[in-house]
Amino acid sequence: MVKIAPLRTVARLMAFVTLVLPLPAISQAANPQELTLDRLAVATDWRAASPTLTWSGDGDSSLEQEASSTIEGAKDLVRYDNATRKRSVVVKAEDLIPAGSQDPLEVDAVHFSDDGKRLLLFTNSKKVWRLKTRGDYWIFDFASRKLTQLATQLPPDGRRAEPSSLFFAKLSPNGKQVAYVWQNDLYVETIDSRATVRLTTDGSDLVINGMGDWANEEELRIRDGFRWSPDGKKIAFWRFDTSDVGRFVLTNQSDLYPTLQTFPYPKAGTTNSSVSIGVVDSVGGPVTWMRDDDDPRNHYISQLEWAGNSHEIMVQHLNRHQNVLMVMLGDVVAGTYRRLLIERDSAWVDDVSDWRWLDDGTRLLWVSERDGWRHVYAVSRDGETTTLLTPGQFDVVSIEGFDSEAGVLYFVADPDGPLERYLFRAPLDGSGTVERVTPAESPGFHRYKIAPNGRWAIHSVSTFDDPGSTELIRLPGHTTERSLADNAELRERVQALDRGDFRFFRLPVSPEEGGGEASVDGYEIRPPNFDPSKKYPVLFHVYGEPASQTVANRWGGTTYLWHLMLAQQGYLVMSIDNRGTAAPRGRDLRKIIYKRLGALSSADQAEAARQIASWDYVDGERFGIYGHSGGGSMTLNMLFREPGLYKVGMSLAPVPDQRYYDTIYQERYLGLPFEDPEVYEQNSPISFADQLEDSLLIIHGTGDDNCHYQGTEALIDRLVEHNKLFTVMPYPNRTHGLREGTGTTEHIRHLMTDFLHRNLPAGPR
Repeated sequence: MVKIAPLRTVARLMAFVTLVLPLPAISQAANPQELTLDRLAVATDWRAASPTLTWSGDGDSSLEQEASSTIEGAKDLVRYDNATRKRSVVVKAEDLIPAGSQDPLEVDAVHFSDDGKRLLLFTNSKKVWRLKTRGDYWIFDFASRKLTQLATQLPPDGRRAEPSSLFFAKLSPNGKQVAYVWQNDLYVETIDSRATVRLTTDGSDLVINGMGDWANEEELRIRDGFRWSPDGKKIAFWRFDTSDVGRFVLTNQSDLYPTLQTFPYPKAGTTNSSVSIGVVDSVGGPVTWMRDDDDPRNHYISQLEWAGNSHEIMVQHLNRHQNVLMVMLGDVVAGTYRRLLIERDSAWVDDVSDWRWLDDGTRLLWVSERDGWRHVYAVSRDGETTTLLTPGQFDVVSIEGFDSEAGVLYFVADPDGPLERYLFRAPLDGSGTVERVTPAESPGFHRYKIAPNGRWAIHSVSTFDDPGSTELIRLPGHTTERSLADNAELRERVQALDRGDFRFFRLPVSPEEGGGEASVDGYEIRPPNFDPSKKYPVLFHVYGEPASQTVANRWGGTTYLWHLMLAQQGYLVMSIDNRGTAAPRGRDLRKIIYKRLGALSSADQAEAARQIASWDYVDGERFGIYGHSGGGSMTLNMLFREPGLYKVGMSLAPVPDQRYYDTIYQERYLGLPFEDPEVYEQNSPISFADQLEDSLLIIHGTGDDNCHYQGTEALIDRLVEHNKLFTVMPYPNRTHGLREGTGTTEHIRHLMTDFLHRNLPAGPR
């Protein structure tokens, strides 16, 4: 079956490659129809606008940053009333000038107090890891118009925190206090008196309070690791003891003398951090540690929230194998848990971030795959009654919000296929049917940020070849109230390009024994002057792991544009989502790769490629493949396992040996290596490196804290051992995204394009 339509490309795959060969000349063509590397290098020409708003109060108004009319280069904070569209400047740039300074603060993020009387401002942010930033925090009081910096009188000696050293500040529910993390300890500061209390005292290089360690932050999204109680009197928090976790070392060779950066990183099968949950009064005092009978280094607490009141917390407890998840209620006075519900799976259970209490804490909103599809349920507080809220044979992609007055749940799904995303609503009592909210005449990939009261939303939509737009809409009618970004100039620039057809398709693959029909989805971009009587080379863009999908009807940014440039030069560009990717096609297709992440996913890619090779206009002797991160690993798998099928492979930031990646991700999909080492052997690309026959380029940042350059060095050793020729381009101190440093992205694109042209010539024959 072939299904024609449009796509999306995953943001985390947006990187390109480099090679130790001379750079090609950069075209200076000014033809608006032609894409060139020098045109792509002008990022501002191709950047889609995607404005962000901060809801104020219940969401009937929003706060935005706009250019100041009085201070050049500065920003005012502007409030818009959603219903009347009335605009008012609530904080002028002049208000954001600290005492003793001449320049206003550059605000990175804004948070309202619940009563709307104060703003918490995040400034001077600095990246720590891929997902974590630190910075400075300030309070702006609307009544006094006073601007106050936090953490200037820290106990015990009243010192000031260093610039850009605070993490995750949060206002208390009454807006009178702020909690934050400094040097791995939790603090609470009273805004009016400036009195500050240190809630924990054991924070160190080994012990982390109120934040996640590297693995828990990356894989379980534990970043702001503490929660205010609803009454503001207590704080519940994570504590990670990393003292027995192996230390990974990154080396910076760029200075006169190399420097080292060391951090705890548990590789598959090794010792994890010891995790515990503490609860402490916001005015200070002893910590109540929640008692858990399991080994604290062999389970995960993936989620922590207050349980609809101020005397119980709720946690999600995952065993080390991640195939049993328990939701437990904890009495914060006694420090004990009781089990509310349990989920089991023969593969793994995904933790649930979309959860909240309904009806004054009497029911829990829950997401489960228990019937083979990802659905939303309401579970009674005693765990005895479970009500399905989203019936049907489709996956709920995400919960987006609620209208409590109307008793409605809003969620995103694509019941007709995995390529698009639409907003739906369903009654919270389970009494009605699912209703689509996104207009039927609006195809594409829709995203929503719904206001707390459920009556407004920021709505963005794009398609494969259109950057789309962002608007403020009113719910439930989905009526447009105000355009936020129409991307008209970018759209005009893209539409002026010489573009061929593109399409989506679906191909059958070999089913499991006793299983039903199996298939994979793909997309294809054709050259503008496509001639079906000729045969074209193909470049495949691959990801292939459970974290994301490449085949969807969504704007792909400069990755799409680079693909379009290659199509203009005479390549077919394609991508295949093998089984096991994050496409919303049901539990079985996602989890079929359990203990076969590498083997089965590669088999699907190869089977699809061989079918494509038989198409009349495809040159099956000229296939290339590339990918980043998981896609880099898949590229290695395809070249090593299927020698001769692809003439060229370009692997960015791969994990050649799956034993080198972190415990949480790798053990989720392959199990524990010391229990079944052959699983890791048979699924790791490095095990098949001796079969390399084709042109391979490996690109990796030496400062990659995620997929370590160490893995590429191990692969280099293996390839050298078997006398295999290949090319490697290390980028000094670049991290996993390969974006740091002047000219890095452009350099990678140039060298990747050059490598492709040298080893897989463009054009039909």
